[in-house]
Amino acid sequence: MSELLYYDLKGASGVAPGLATQICREIGRRIVAGSPPAGELVSDETTFAERFGVSKSVIREAIKLLVAKGMVEVKRGSGTRVRDRSNWMLFDDDVLAWHQSAKPSPDFLRQLMDIRLVIEPKAACWAASVGTPDSHAAIEAAQQKMEQEKRAVEDFVMADAFFHRAILHAAGNEFLRSMEGVIFSALLTSIRLTNNDPRKNEDSIPFHREVCDAILARDAALAEQKMTILLTDAHERMTRAVSDYGKSE
Repeated sequence: MSELLYYDLKGASGVAPGLATQICREIGRRIVAGSPPAGELVSDETTFAERFGVSKSVIREAIKLLVAKGMVEVKRGSGTRVRDRSNWMLFDDDVLAWHQSAKPSPDFLRQLMDIRLVIEPKAACWAASVGTPDSHAAIEAAQQKMEQEKRAVEDFVMADAFFHRAILHAAGNEFLRSMEGVIFSALLTSIRLTNNDPRKNEDSIPFHREVCDAILARDAALAEQKMTILLTDAHERMTRAVSDYGKSE
């Protein structure tokens, strides 16, 4: 699982990003990975310009992008310093994507799962009650794609991600739609951390099917309950896997 798959899930433009964006991403990946850590200075413009073979103006534009994401701050006379994670725009698509290039973080994954447990059950409830026939058809199609997928792990993960995205969209709330990146990042991080093939989890498919059936039946309370069960199961399996991962470190 990779940063590129995250961008694929988000439907990122196929147009190659400009130099400033490319360099922003490279520096951003390093910051997410902890190099340099919060409070430390990043390299100066001259060093970056020589390293990447670009002008200082391109470096300045890249740094501005990172400033906008809350990851660094620029102080005249003292350089560019990495800010604490509490200041980062953690829902920003680039920031979420860059976590896929860093070493998997159990704590980061736990926080993503906690957020999912807060928002997705209610999203399923609203999807059941206010979802349109077309949005329900999208949920059903994604669920069936999960059951039928026998090829690459990436294809299954995309079907799983699209299932949850379809539910957020069916809920009819623009703020929920903006949360899809959290789901994508959680799915990708979980697989990287546990090194498990999600298709081998025999319990996962029935849980998704039950959520889908409840939504299609427009049973809002049942849809919320079934989504809670699905995510709780995923959270418990993830916690066990993370514990095993920690022991192997």
